[in-house]
Amino acid sequence: MSSLLSDLRVVEVSAFIAAPLGGMTLAQLGAEVIRIDPIGGNIDYRRWPVAPNGTSLYWTALNKAKRSVTLALDRPEGREIAQAIITASGENAGFLLTNLPASGWMGYEALSAKRDDLIMLRLTGNPDGSAAVDYTVNCASGFPMATGRGGEPVNHVLPAWDVAAGLYLATGLLAAERHRRRTGRGQEVTVALADVMLATVGNLGYLADVRVNGAVRPPMGNDLYGAYGRDFATADGRRAMVVAISNRQWKALGKATGLTERLAMIGPLMDVDMNDEGGRFVARDAISAVLAPWFAARTLAEVESAFAGAGVLWGPYRDFGQLVAEDARCSTANPLFREVEQPEVGPLLVPGSPLGFPGLGERTDHRPAPVLGQDTDAVLADLLGLPSAEIGRLHDAGIVA
Repeated sequence: MSSLLSDLRVVEVSAFIAAPLGGMTLAQLGAEVIRIDPIGGNIDYRRWPVAPNGTSLYWTALNKAKRSVTLALDRPEGREIAQAIITASGENAGFLLTNLPASGWMGYEALSAKRDDLIMLRLTGNPDGSAAVDYTVNCASGFPMATGRGGEPVNHVLPAWDVAAGLYLATGLLAAERHRRRTGRGQEVTVALADVMLATVGNLGYLADVRVNGAVRPPMGNDLYGAYGRDFATADGRRAMVVAISNRQWKALGKATGLTERLAMIGPLMDVDMNDEGGRFVARDAISAVLAPWFAARTLAEVESAFAGAGVLWGPYRDFGQLVAEDARCSTANPLFREVEQPEVGPLLVPGSPLGFPGLGERTDHRPAPVLGQDTDAVLADLLGLPSAEIGRLHDAGIVA
């Protein structure tokens, strides 16, 4: 187990992707993350993909290395216990991470009244607090209109805004913890999913492009915008992506394919500078016309052999199955992964944190996700100090499970 955040205790009341990912990011770096769910699980507990026995592979993937507590959150006594767990004493405790409606018993005002240095990280949909999810945020981002080859918008299947929001939540919690350590003050930190999207669009220069140039990036298939990059079909029905951003990469591509002289002819013919990435972008169709037959005459394995050690920037297209079967990086040869026995599922190849800390030896916590509610009794006893008779009474009353 990683010791980086081993003195930090965070309580998570969440569902779906962003907040669970934020909590797991902290847990895999050693923090004690206690996820509280209603009895029977929250709305994401059975989400696809699922194992043959119905266990959600989605839920187990996003809740690794956490502790699980289940409470009757629809009853006052269950809510009181949840509040007690959230606000329990400890110098490095008193943190709540949530993307659920935070009002009433779980509002910042109610919780900070029980612990005045409470830090609450709260994800909303829109800045005004109204609901939004990744798909409803993404559709307005401009990216679906710039994806594909024109016509209808194309929604990518990666929940990019949820993933980014989860990492913002983890970063925000650590920043707020650092502020509390200096000042002793807690605070409510909010982030809107829509703002994560807007900040990213701005940070990548697309808002400035509209303001300064009056330009809107058009859809252009798999071409790399502003430099040379395109996908090619191989002789065995596979596809490869090739990118040449720097002049070094451009020269390596010509040398590895044996097409340096033919590619050099494009510059004078089209009156562009082939030593400039913008010039190569303008000439991308002519470049691809020269390269396409080379790829079409070779299998993917032959392409890989030709590019091995040549300095060419490229990668094969793979579906998820091909990723597992072919990519050596997706195995225990990569320190990111371990084979772990996931309760209710079986052995899984499980990633830890992609952050590497070589000086600390084992870099990440690879514990599997808990069985729903498996830590309830231990948390009530160890954290809240409840005796076994009282825990038994709560079970009998249906307050805990």
